[in-house]
Amino acid sequence: MFLDESAVSRLLRVEDVIPVMEEALAAFSAGKVVQPVRTMMPISDHQGFLGLMPAYTGAALGAKLLALYPHNAAVPTHHAVIQLFRPETGEPLVSMDGRLITEVRTAAVSAVATKYLARSDASVLAILGAGVQARSHFHALRLVRDFREARVWSPRRAGALARELGIRLADSAEEAVRGADVVVTATSSRAPVLRGEWLSAGAHVNAVGAPRLDWRELDDTVLSRVRLYVDSREAAGRESGDVIAAGTERIAGEIGEVVAGLARGRQFDDEITLFKSLGLAVEDVATAHLVYRKALGS
Repeated sequence: MFLDESAVSRLLRVEDVIPVMEEALAAFSAGKVVQPVRTMMPISDHQGFLGLMPAYTGAALGAKLLALYPHNAAVPTHHAVIQLFRPETGEPLVSMDGRLITEVRTAAVSAVATKYLARSDASVLAILGAGVQARSHFHALRLVRDFREARVWSPRRAGALARELGIRLADSAEEAVRGADVVVTATSSRAPVLRGEWLSAGAHVNAVGAPRLDWRELDDTVLSRVRLYVDSREAAGRESGDVIAAGTERIAGEIGEVVAGLARGRQFDDEITLFKSLGLAVEDVATAHLVYRKALGS
């Protein structure tokens, strides 16, 4: 069986993925998932990367093959294929396009982090970035918080996205962020785009860009002000320039530990929380398994 992006799109709903990500993240942090840190091979000639991300959850076995080309303009920056295997025998079960799965599961994971870390009365959303992750985060985060206002800023394409979503176009990153309760950084920037002095007391930040050691989305002031959570301590310590700049000893917990009650989440209303998302293979495999079961009608 092969499911192209059109077929995946018919079967994939972010509202279904959010609880699946809660379960997958809790299982990962409880040590119930077999998953090495992903391998990322640079394609220096074209400023891209090829990644391999395998995982075994007990119910699902699979791997994502990912091509990341941050400078793509006419085509998406991410392309992926996910292959699932029968856990009992290793037989191939299904291949499916993974670009949309990556888009949706990333936003669903941020929704889980927002559910557990943002203030319950959070009502203003700021998004830095105007690509597919900006769009998917807008839709996913509204499922876990009731936003009365949303703003977007990006040096490119933000106007079109603001019109599409019916939200406010900010003139600058600072204008978007000041007064926001939840902030999303979903950019391809290699230098900080979010400054700590812009953040309000009690804000929550989902940082989903800058997935490399030498890339940053967050300045030092952000990192000094926040209570820091990650999807994987091991991956964050190896891959995230932002987390390494903050110091891995600053990590308060994995979001799966918070979901499972093994780590404390937000402790005070005026505390600033940060979730640094790198993306885990278990997220892709669990989402692909959901799509496969829907394709079978089960």
